[in-house]
Amino acid sequence: MKLLVLGGTQFVGRAIVEAALRRGHTVSLFHRGKTNPGLFPEAEEILGDRDGGLGALKGRTWDAVLDVNGYVPRLVHDSVQALGNTPYLFISTLSVLASYTIPHQTEATERASFEGLSTEAITNETYGPLKAACEDVVERETPSHVILRPGFIVGPRDHTGRFNYWLRRVSEGGAMLVPGTEDSPVQFIDARDLGAFAIHALESRKHGLYHAVGPSDPLTWGDLFEEIRRVTGATTRVHYVSDEFLAERGVTLPMRHHAIDGLERTSSQKAIAEGLTFRPLSETIRETLDWDRDHGRRDVGLPPQRERELLEEWARARTAA
Repeated sequence: MKLLVLGGTQFVGRAIVEAALRRGHTVSLFHRGKTNPGLFPEAEEILGDRDGGLGALKGRTWDAVLDVNGYVPRLVHDSVQALGNTPYLFISTLSVLASYTIPHQTEATERASFEGLSTEAITNETYGPLKAACEDVVERETPSHVILRPGFIVGPRDHTGRFNYWLRRVSEGGAMLVPGTEDSPVQFIDARDLGAFAIHALESRKHGLYHAVGPSDPLTWGDLFEEIRRVTGATTRVHYVSDEFLAERGVTLPMRHHAIDGLERTSSQKAIAEGLTFRPLSETIRETLDWDRDHGRRDVGLPPQRERELLEEWARARTAA
């Protein structure tokens, strides 16, 4: 197939392009040339801007388009119009769900309302409704479409540092502070597994919505830390601290959601039944840590001194109680 990828040079988009090339497809990348230009010599690069700069796509045809970086409905509409009736795969998010507290939500679950949404500013409050509005554009304006809804996306080249913080912290040993309890669920997908499913969905001419998350019977944080210890040989001691204790001190940690565990128990059965597969967790841990040693962020999570202070304060609070 001839594929057009809107984006395609960073993390998720990069994983999708790698999967497409590995499967022998011809790939064109439409991007601004600001992130990793020339990353894929075997792919065509088309420079432009989604916001008013789609002219370079005029008169061109592809078998399908993959929209990796659509966040604003106006720009998604412009892209859809520019590409006519080209089959359209849109990377959305679980943040479009109306509720984060209901476990085992499926693709039929109610979507967040975007009625009256007038802003294009992306914030924690508007991100979900904006993506929901983007989904609506794709559903209404493209006769052939696939919408994938991942939650947390992890793996090598993850520039957010969220998952990497926990991998690195466990591998460092000592006493580690963790919010919540060891039984709290956690659900994520390796970007490379998401990329492979995106290409599979186009190859098999799928249509509609898919929750592209981890297994429907999710890991617990305790399971995850145990596997990291097994892979790295670390002897880290995990101390679970109440969410209320941390909230009172203005402390938040990546990938930990207090009181919205439903987001970490989302059903992915439809996608699994139609070809979504997962690599071993040990592989994701090992290869992400390998990448993180030289490229990972160090400004995510707790600095060591602050972590020690909080653990000492927590111990005093428990003793006093």
